[in-house]
Amino acid sequence: MAPFFLLFIAVMIVPIGYAIWMSLFREESSGLGFGGSHTVFTGLGNYTRALGDSVFRDSFLHVALYCLVYIPLMVGGALALALLVDSAMARAKKFFQLAYFLPHAVPGMIAAIIWVYLYTPSLSPITQFLKTFGTSWDFLGNDAVLFSMANAAAWQWIGYNMVIFYAALQAVPRETLEAALVDGAGHFRTAVAVKLPMIRSSVVLTMLFTAVGAIQLFTEPEILRAKAPSLAPEWSPTMYIYQAAFSKHDYGTAAAASLMLAVLGALLSFVITKFGNRWKEA
Repeated sequence: MAPFFLLFIAVMIVPIGYAIWMSLFREESSGLGFGGSHTVFTGLGNYTRALGDSVFRDSFLHVALYCLVYIPLMVGGALALALLVDSAMARAKKFFQLAYFLPHAVPGMIAAIIWVYLYTPSLSPITQFLKTFGTSWDFLGNDAVLFSMANAAAWQWIGYNMVIFYAALQAVPRETLEAALVDGAGHFRTAVAVKLPMIRSSVVLTMLFTAVGAIQLFTEPEILRAKAPSLAPEWSPTMYIYQAAFSKHDYGTAAAASLMLAVLGALLSFVITKFGNRWKEA
């Protein structure tokens, strides 16, 4: 196990420790910027500076709204597809498993660029199709861009999570399903009352990974903001961190914001795990 722990320390523990160290210092210039810069110990100053920035606080609100749309769409869609593929009436199961999983094989940035093309009014075949019916829809408008981002992310991840749910459904004892059918339960009732409770561990795990991944949202808004005027360069917490580090060269604030985002992810993991344990006990 030594190689694993050496790699874990090198790529996880050491960078986290260095980020904590960086978050306690700040680069300050003297002589109106002509006297060079020097490192100053600020303690929790970078943390209070980030929390005092309304842009940083608003970025968490944006991600919270995104999660309200994305998580039910992604988890619910993946679960529905898995139950459909697992249904006794389903045909060509291997084909649909592969077809649903293929979007996940597309790199996230490439997928976002594809959706930018599909959302751009002058290029999109979708908008052209809607015009044939005398209607239109601005996918990148202020009221729709949040749903457009959730759709692009869900398109990529629904198939991946569907495979997880489908694998869990294969572990459900077939005799239990047959007993439910003999007792008069239809396919829908069997799926909701028998299959779903028996794969709750996989559902909780998927919700945990989805929530932690959602608060780190970066690729979709970063790519879409080239065409969506309502998406600011610091729209999400990760975009704020990116701008602080690589545009403003304020590495102390970027490190502090990163650590606060990591703490939020840990708290979210704890809450979802507790919720999942209560669901299992119920």
